Amino acid sequence: MKGRQMRYAAPATVDEARTLLSDNPGSQVFAGATDLVPQIRAGRPSPSMVVDLKRIDRLTAVIHEGGQWTIGAATPTADLTRNAEFTAMFPGLSEAAGLIGSDQIQNRSSLGGNLANASPAADSVPALIANAGQAVIASGDGTRTVPAADIATGPGRTSLADGEFIIEFTLDDPPAGTGDAYLRMIPRTEMDIAIAGAAVRLTIADGTVSDATVVIGAVAPTVVVVTDAEAALVGAVLDGGRFDDATLDAVAAAASAACDPIDDKRGTVAYRRQVAGVLAKRAATVAAERAQNGV
Repeated sequence: MKGRQMRYAAPATVDEARTLLSDNPGSQVFAGATDLVPQIRAGRPSPSMVVDLKRIDRLTAVIHEGGQWTIGAATPTADLTRNAEFTAMFPGLSEAAGLIGSDQIQNRSSLGGNLANASPAADSVPALIANAGQAVIASGDGTRTVPAADIATGPGRTSLADGEFIIEFTLDDPPAGTGDAYLRMIPRTEMDIAIAGAAVRLTIADGTVSDATVVIGAVAPTVVVVTDAEAALVGAVLDGGRFDDATLDAVAAAASAACDPIDDKRGTVAYRRQVAGVLAKRAATVAAERAQNGV
């Protein structure tokens, strides 16, 4: 707010961050500030205090044990894209994380910030949801865990209460024969906001899809889980490792129908609907290749 000095704090523990937020009404956390700083420069009211979460070890840790990944909400996305084991298990999510801004930005950007900013076009969110990511939230004196899909409720709006923040995400190791993919369409060659995006995760056994998740982004107020596209994929039999045209056409049609886009300078409603369908079927093809090839 004009005329008010904004203070900065860098707590070392989750409890310290809780106390700062509780004692300073109007304060705001950040996990990289790659969205917060541009928003303030664009005229959005400044918080009374900004609380930097990157000094909390738990929020920047990446742990894989017991068949589960725990990823600190403030972990730089560059740490994920450089993690060979993580990328091998979740290539689509790793690729999505690698699309957030430039290389420099990815040393600050995070899955937690990308989700909590609640942009409909956030690149990592469809892939995070497609992989059944769970968000562990600092709440009151303890924590609560909810699906990542339940965080964003609209553009710039979340289900997080005042004083709550995301500590980490958990992801179970995918079953054997599983592959994921994320694709997006942007107007320029790099560093632009998606016109549409699609994440697909498939599990395939003996040439038949046993499980499917299809999530589209940038085409509605929040990301959309396309259950009709999932229904078209589950039970589909791949011929020579490929889907038939009828299956892919059904996926595309379902994704296009699930859109609730806007017209703006980057794309019309009709264009976004068409692109979402094309991306969904292409992502399904890539996910199927990865599921069968173990890549």
